[in-house]
Amino acid sequence: MKKNITILVLGLFLMGCSVKNGRQPLKQALSIEGQKVLVYTTASNTNLRMSHTGNKVFQADKQPLESEVAVFVNPNKTFQTFWGIGGSTTDASAEVFAKLPKAKQEEFLKAYFDKEDGIGYTLARTPIHSCDFSSASFTYVSDEDKELKTFNIDHDKQYRIPFIKRAIKAAGGKLALYASPWSPPAFMKDNNNMLQGGKLLPEYYEAWALYYTKFIKAYEKEGMPIWGITIQNEPMATQRWESCIYTAVEERDFLKNHLGPTMEREGLGDKNIVVWDHNRDLITNRANTIFDDPEASKYAWGIGFHWYEVWAGGEYMYENLDRVQESYPDKHLLFTEGCVESFDAAKYHHWPNAERYGKSMINDFNQGTVGWTDWNMLLDQTGGPNHVGNLCFAPIHADTTKGELIYTPSYYYIGHFSKFIRPNAKRVSTVSSRSHLLSTSFINEDGKIATIVMNQSDKKITYKLYIGLQAVEETILPHSIQTLVYSN
Repeated sequence: MKKNITILVLGLFLMGCSVKNGRQPLKQALSIEGQKVLVYTTASNTNLRMSHTGNKVFQADKQPLESEVAVFVNPNKTFQTFWGIGGSTTDASAEVFAKLPKAKQEEFLKAYFDKEDGIGYTLARTPIHSCDFSSASFTYVSDEDKELKTFNIDHDKQYRIPFIKRAIKAAGGKLALYASPWSPPAFMKDNNNMLQGGKLLPEYYEAWALYYTKFIKAYEKEGMPIWGITIQNEPMATQRWESCIYTAVEERDFLKNHLGPTMEREGLGDKNIVVWDHNRDLITNRANTIFDDPEASKYAWGIGFHWYEVWAGGEYMYENLDRVQESYPDKHLLFTEGCVESFDAAKYHHWPNAERYGKSMINDFNQGTVGWTDWNMLLDQTGGPNHVGNLCFAPIHADTTKGELIYTPSYYYIGHFSKFIRPNAKRVSTVSSRSHLLSTSFINEDGKIATIVMNQSDKKITYKLYIGLQAVEETILPHSIQTLVYSN
């Protein structure tokens, strides 16, 4: 009896040490034998588009063989909390939307924002005044108005604001909306031009910081709550369209000494501020510079990034995200923009475009990203409008001459995530045993798990999805993506 008591006390002591040291006691082995699995598939060279392609059941299995292909999911190990997926409500998207027949407008809104009949977008990004995807450059103030007395958002009331309001309604009355500037007004910059880079002049730091707050208040007065802002779109890119350059030190100091304090002084301290908003390649330098400064870091919710580092001939630098997450676990990673460039109407259904989305989303989420924002939600049959000819693809295009919508494969690839992973889900440990298959999983608040599996190869692959020693066997077609939905 004394021996048993000693063992019990020792066990309780070790359990306490485990919790104290940040490790939870081992959970009981999962038993989901008999649980149903619903399979949804989008595949190249087929008519499958987020189609329900199977009902499977978990069955007891054994240790997988080395010759087998497997995806291992462990719901006991969870990571970041999912915020949402969405796209950008640019002037271009709003103008094209306004040209559609009413029935097609309703179809478009349902396609993006209805979580049952569409893909359930829950967040959106919008520019602060103009960007390249506007019909022309514009600001919200008159020239040389340093005191911003002429500030108004009348320009946006024609197309963009009505578009956003309808999107919010279609999303069930709630849509997380954040805003980004591409450039300060020309008179505030050293090149006196909204285009071609240039820098914000020091004498306008305070005025420009106040500009953000005026935008937020003006939009919220119109009934559109603003979740937060990014400081500058692509602050290291001199573009032929609206752009402005900030070094890491300049962005840090603008946030610390001007934007952060101004937001608080104007009663907007609860709004979220996202730094960087550029590619993965230099993200660690920006994070180190800003987040290592306590006075700047206290104003930053997290760091945003794009996927265009391949423009410089590099690879997608997914591992850089992991380095930021390791160094600053209290900060959030947010994908703020991505699109397929160089529009060509003959490539609406070019499958690699969709695979670029799938590959990025899986890798970004697996590195700790909490939200993912596509670029333009809607563009026309020219890949615009765009006032500098920087024409691109969108997941949905409209042929405004025919009043028709064109759904690209990218729309469905995004939907494999946004429809089945809902806000406040937790990412779950997921690993593929072969590099041909990319995978990630999230567990929703209702207990349903969504596992996304993407086949990048030219071959059909049979694999087993394992949870513990229970498994389901599934076959994934060449160049396809699947979402498997099941309960924990």
